Amino acid sequence: MVEPLLSIRELVKRFGGVIATNRVSLDVVPRETHALIGPNGAGKTTLISLLQGEKRADSGAIYFAGADITARPAHRRAQLGLARSFQITSVFPHFNALTNVLLAVQARDGHSFRFWQPADQVEALRRPAREALGVIGLADRSDVMAGSLSYGELRQLELAMAIAMKPRLLLLDEPMAGMGRQDGLRMTGILRDLKRSFTILLVEHDMTAVFALADRVSVLVSGEIIATGTPDEIRCDPKVRAAYLGNCG
Repeated sequence: MVEPLLSIRELVKRFGGVIATNRVSLDVVPRETHALIGPNGAGKTTLISLLQGEKRADSGAIYFAGADITARPAHRRAQLGLARSFQITSVFPHFNALTNVLLAVQARDGHSFRFWQPADQVEALRRPAREALGVIGLADRSDVMAGSLSYGELRQLELAMAIAMKPRLLLLDEPMAGMGRQDGLRMTGILRDLKRSFTILLVEHDMTAVFALADRVSVLVSGEIIATGTPDEIRCDPKVRAAYLGNCG
């Protein structure tokens, strides 16, 4: 039995009288792409925020690589190898693409070169930043200001910033949100390549992408996991069909 890289146990988060996550338990094993799906308001983004450390759970536990990280702040979790891309882009529009990724590399390594020379002139930062841009298909856009990139390119840039952190686990919160068909297909291809090298927890509404990418799928409805299984098992699970997916096809 492979030891999980991430283990969530009985995680509860309340907002007033609303229970956003209700005793959620979930395992993600190394090199797995594990998709988390469910209707709007099911608690998916809340769960990702709890894992990243942006929000604190009311009860339950989170284990990462065998360590209890439930009370650790977000920056400590990032240092352990948790990296998140957001449902809404969070890049710096007045910096070019390369500089955006440079800042992620700098944060990962804990460097502060700004007292000596501009970060974009430091080869120790430039090399991994260029590599990350190449991996996600933006090598020829490195000098373009982020504010001038297309929406699909912005999502690619944010993903480059996440992988530049060299994470042990990528938390991807709807990486294809707002994309058209062509951008969505491009992103699916990028993620298919990334899954060879990274463990991924993927929140996504695009079911075509989910079933193409995921090794396992968990379904969150009203803050509770109602099923976990392979894509084929989930696609035709009666509980999932009734709560979210509709007819099996």
